Amino acid sequence: MPDELGKRLFTYAVITDTHLNQGETESNSEFAVNKLSNGRMRYVVHDLNRRDLAFVIHLGDLLHPVPAVPHLYQRAAERFKEQVADLDHPLHVLPGNHDIGDKPIDWGPMAIVQDDFIALWRDYFGTNYRAFDYGDCRFILFDSQIINSGLGIEVEQTAWFETELAAATEQGKRIFLNCHYPPFLTYPDEEEHYDNLADPGRAWLLDLMEHHRVEALFAGHVHNVWYNHYRGTDCYLLPSTAFVRLDYAEIYRAVPTPEMESGRNDTAKLGYFLVHVHACGHICEWVRTYGQVSGPDRSASEPQDRVAAIHPRQNSNTRFGFDMRQNWLEVIEVPPSGALDEFDRKRTRNNYALMALLDMGVRRLRIPLRDLLDPDHRARLVDCARHGILFTLFSFGIPDSRTLEAVSQSRGLIDIWEISDSFQNLPSVVEAAAPTTNAARISLYVSKFRSIDELVRDGEKYYHTTSHGFTPDDAEQLTEVAAWDNVDGVVFRIPGETAPWRAAHDVADVCRGHELTASLHIRMTRGSPGSTPLDDDWVANRAAEALVVSAAHRNMHVYLDTFADVDRGYYRRHGVVDRFYNPRQAFHVIRYLNAVVADGFGPQTGDAFTLGHDDATIYLIDEKKRRYYLVSSESSPATEETAQPGWLIDLLSGQRTCAQQTKGAGFTPPAPPHLCLWMPGE
Repeated sequence: MPDELGKRLFTYAVITDTHLNQGETESNSEFAVNKLSNGRMRYVVHDLNRRDLAFVIHLGDLLHPVPAVPHLYQRAAERFKEQVADLDHPLHVLPGNHDIGDKPIDWGPMAIVQDDFIALWRDYFGTNYRAFDYGDCRFILFDSQIINSGLGIEVEQTAWFETELAAATEQGKRIFLNCHYPPFLTYPDEEEHYDNLADPGRAWLLDLMEHHRVEALFAGHVHNVWYNHYRGTDCYLLPSTAFVRLDYAEIYRAVPTPEMESGRNDTAKLGYFLVHVHACGHICEWVRTYGQVSGPDRSASEPQDRVAAIHPRQNSNTRFGFDMRQNWLEVIEVPPSGALDEFDRKRTRNNYALMALLDMGVRRLRIPLRDLLDPDHRARLVDCARHGILFTLFSFGIPDSRTLEAVSQSRGLIDIWEISDSFQNLPSVVEAAAPTTNAARISLYVSKFRSIDELVRDGEKYYHTTSHGFTPDDAEQLTEVAAWDNVDGVVFRIPGETAPWRAAHDVADVCRGHELTASLHIRMTRGSPGSTPLDDDWVANRAAEALVVSAAHRNMHVYLDTFADVDRGYYRRHGVVDRFYNPRQAFHVIRYLNAVVADGFGPQTGDAFTLGHDDATIYLIDEKKRRYYLVSSESSPATEETAQPGWLIDLLSGQRTCAQQTKGAGFTPPAPPHLCLWMPGE
């Protein structure tokens, strides 16, 4: 999979919705966060200057004051030009609705696009549509506000746009489209609302995208991140650098904190995209800026040496992932806000689950049967698979005909099927499922449903909760399973009290003689159903250990049973993202650990590590004999040498520091108090 992209050719950045004000902290918005827009853009300019980029594209809403208030618009335009004068890369801009007026609508009070507004834009920023080539790619920036407007300039742009696409196709160019309004938010045939294009303009655009095999489309306006795939085109909707749209805070089943300003200042959702163009495709990297601000007199900070995160398509480790318990594929109806949309609900998804997975480079997810049987969910799984994500299906009991038909149609989408039932029923489960899994080339795993009698017999305290999965003590039953035809692996339940490395060691011992692969379900909670372990350090350390186990054991798949926080119901606990799907500590640890460990995988086999453990720490050894030690306040490798050089990697920030390990277990400079990775001799 990592080689499918081919050589990276160049990288460029896409920013949008900067909403610059007429003064540094002077804004004509009633929201306090809007006063930070200028400082937040300045931070982005500094951050862009630290990067090796071919160019930068801005998708519109450069300014916050609208052209209907020209004296403020003109001042804000001057502030924008002052800021981008410091940008070290070529900049290509297109207008948004704040820059030239809204798209044509008759159900809102907004100022609609008109010739005078376009003329004001052109006075400051030039033409409102343009195109340029870079390498074998054509980048087309078009004005989405004038589509369906009936203005004379719409006719001009239509002819130009179709000519550009035809020429790019004839010349064999890869085509990247850029606009402000997205053609659609969730479905290509959805009703018109404030955040999409209406027909006939939408149908015209989508038809052209399909006909000319457009590689990607980038849009702004919504101040949130979404991904869709339309008949060969990857469609990305980008975050703002300034603030988040309030109406979409309805997506999350959580109450915004006071600092979030009802969702408008949800800083973890601010940032921009880096687009890495490869010989055989592209990948997008979201740079979260967390609303950081640079003052007008503050110079850019020195660039830091950070680990470069990887996309799932660049990750050889397909054995680590999450049990997706929450419905991360659902379509949510956003109620009329009383502001931008008042006469209907908008249908959308919470796309931040997918973005977190892409940010972390995670390639495997465990999903319930419902996601395969629901046509809308299944279609979304296909979209996610385009990013290199693999799916493990799980279900209970002997599969019925509907289930078997769905699985049979999932070759290439599902590659593992875990089925749970009582041990006595498992042979019947295998008999029913095997013809389908064999035909679809899907690996079949079995999991033992643990009865009350077993729990009591094994000395476990009984709770009114479900338990399934083998344990290493089930040696006799595992010997029986190994003798069954058509079974590829078994599921093991790893309680929160058991360290993942210890569990992997014991499971490897019991499976080694049976030629069985294993699926390790890592519980991310300890204690009773009513307990509330909210220790982010514990979660991060356990997640790191589980990832290390997956890298070292080619015959084990490792799943963390908690992706997003569980803040109500049974077994309340923290995940790698909170209920707003913003990163927690474990998110960063997985992201940077995945990136570092990916470099140690063998180029052909994808397996090159051995796992080590001593009284002090857990570590990996790759095929080049490099060692990777997990270092925390509670565990650190010891050395008898007076000083040993190497790299100390902060797994929360990705920062790499050239350090020396002093005699004993210390470092110079000192290691941070949280989880790090130590690579001696580098």
